[in-house]
Amino acid sequence: MNVRMKSALLGCTVLMTAQMNFSVALAADEVNIYSYRQPELIQPLVDTFKAETGITVNQVFLDKGLTERIAAEGENSPADVILATDIGRLQAAVDAGVTQSVEDTLINENIPAQYRDPAGNWFGLTVRGRVVYASNTRVEQDAITYEELADPKWKGKICIRDGQHDYNIALFASMISNLGAEKAETWMSGLKENLARKPAGNDREQAKSIFSGECDLAIGNTYYVGLMQTNEKQPEQKEWAKSIKVLFPNAADRGTHVNLSGMALARYAPNKDNAIKFMEYLASPKAQEIYAEQVFEYPVAPGTSPSEIVKGFGDLKADTLAVSELAKNRKMASEMVDKTRFNDGPSN
Repeated sequence: MNVRMKSALLGCTVLMTAQMNFSVALAADEVNIYSYRQPELIQPLVDTFKAETGITVNQVFLDKGLTERIAAEGENSPADVILATDIGRLQAAVDAGVTQSVEDTLINENIPAQYRDPAGNWFGLTVRGRVVYASNTRVEQDAITYEELADPKWKGKICIRDGQHDYNIALFASMISNLGAEKAETWMSGLKENLARKPAGNDREQAKSIFSGECDLAIGNTYYVGLMQTNEKQPEQKEWAKSIKVLFPNAADRGTHVNLSGMALARYAPNKDNAIKFMEYLASPKAQEIYAEQVFEYPVAPGTSPSEIVKGFGDLKADTLAVSELAKNRKMASEMVDKTRFNDGPSN
């Protein structure tokens, strides 16, 4: 082999080695997030994490079909961490086989057992209460239970979104867990008969219906109150928020039903070490408080506090029911919505 050929081969070897090292360096300095959360809500966390670790966070945002996309990508999926907005989507990811179990001391220390999957497939980061919005002017009482929503005294006075929506399915699943299937079905039928109209709209529109006088009570998530209170683009929503007070159901006994936003490690995470670092960071009290402030929710780590706006909703005493129990009863809850013809609204 002549000198020129040797030099050429050596050059190719050096180039290939440099390219390999460059690729490894890129992989070592990034983590890919597939998220149901809008990027701007996660950005403060992303910025802080990169500043502390030097690891770049790449985001893919989809409000629908995220789990299906990861499943379709299979072993070639670049997804490292999945961020979801409720237990339904977290459990759907587990059921689709696109997550893997994590056993990590730091994460477990900061996420109470109530808010994590017993098998380590998902972890809650923040929670929100599924509460009652009540008219400030037409509802005198300041305490209520979920059971009371089926009392005939509220006939024609309650508004709610689609019964099959994930947020309501989680609530109904909690009623099954707490009351048993038979009593939960009786309760759901009673609630149906007290509706002012067929279930429709989103949670904010339930507050609008109270503002307009269409109903006196509505079921909605706590964080929507914060979104309405701070909505500069649609200032009419501030008026909707002013027209309601937040009642935390069952505050005097078992506590208010909560759902969660959370995270999971993707099954084929190509940057697994960085993914675990990011998950440990998200689970930290500091990150939970940053995240909770962005989304108007309650952090779950011991010793953490919600933002001043969220504190303004009132004290949340959360139902101690393990969120994993909600996942188990989701199918039954959905079937019960159909069986009672809940989405048809009141019978007369």
